[in-house]
This record gives sequence, structure tokens and C-alpha cells, in this order.
Amino acid sequence: MSAPSPENLLEPLCRLDEAGLATLFTEARTANSFADTPVTDEELRNIWELARWAPTQSNIQPLRVLYARTPEGRARVMKHLSEGNQPKSDSAAVIAVLATDTRFHEHMPELLPFRPGIREVYESAPEWRATCADFNSALQAGYFILAVRALGLAAGPMKGFDAAGFDADFFPDGRLKSTLVVNIGHPSEQPWFQRLPRLEHEQVITWV
Repeated sequence: MSAPSPENLLEPLCRLDEAGLATLFTEARTANSFADTPVTDEELRNIWELARWAPTQSNIQPLRVLYARTPEGRARVMKHLSEGNQPKSDSAAVIAVLATDTRFHEHMPELLPFRPGIREVYESAPEWRATCADFNSALQAGYFILAVRALGLAAGPMKGFDAAGFDADFFPDGRLKSTLVVNIGHPSEQPWFQRLPRLEHEQVITWV
């Protein structure tokens, strides 16, 4: 997958067909168990290849991804998960741990080259930098889940884990902070819980 060319940017936006909308939204579900089907390195790389094009504030891109797929790596992840979440992750082909880079601004000369000095602006304002990192890594986590689905894989995002223990184990220098675990794989025969309600239009939307 490559970056869009200037010529492509001039073309009308296309609408996903009903199958595409169902895959990403209306029929998409959180998987709670997975089939014994492998996920390839190429598929894992393609998740980020899709997710990285979605927008973040000033293109800061603070999300970082750790893929646990070896027996040793999975065992290290599993010990930090809540007991109720361990069977879900144990069945997944890959366990992705999403983290926030608290020093994302070190990449800003590359990511926002037309704003010289922006790195120093973030460096001088640690509280604002942390707010930007938290919000935009959460945005990117959503994009990551959509990218998993877009590639025909099932995603099982979870928050039940010991973040402090995980960070001490995997990110001991303190730069990265774990935020979300996403199990990835192909769904088992009965992977879904009953779907919960969603808020209706009139409960959410205001017209002015």
C-alpha cells in the first residue's frame, strides 16, 4: 500500500458498498474467542499500513504497537491480563498491545517539516504534550481496530490489564504507556456475545 498520489486526491470520494459498511460498522462485533487460524506478518504490517493514514492533531502519530505472537511473548502479556480476559487472549492468533509514546514530539521535524521549532514547543509544555498524546493515541486506537476489520480479521479490544505491571515489563524506560489490548485473529464458531443497544439519533444529535 502506498500514499495517495496528487492525481487521486482530485477524484470524487467513493462510498463503501453495503458489505464494506457492514464489515467496518453495522455488523462488526468484538470477538471473544478465535479460531486456530494463523495471522501472517504481512497482515499485521498491513494493519498499520492502513491505520497510519488517518488524521491526528498536527500529524503527531503517538500510537505505538507491540505484537505478541511467540509463546514467550504471549506468556509475558498474559500474566498482566485480568483473569476474565486471559481466555480471550489465549485463543487469539496475535495479541496487540497499543501504547502511547510520551515523547512523540521527537519525530515532529519529520512529521511536520513546515513547522520548524514545533518539537521545542512540545518539549517546553509537558502537560499539554501529555494531553495531546493521550487524545490522539485514543483516536489512533480506533483507527487500528477499523484497520483490523478492513483486512478481514476479527478484533477484540480490552482494557482489563495491569498497565503499570505491563509497562514495567515491556517499557521499563518509561517512554511508552500501554493503553489498550487488542486480540487479533479469525473468529471461532461462536465468537460473539449478544449485541448491546446503541443510542438513537435523537439522544445524540442536535441540529442548529
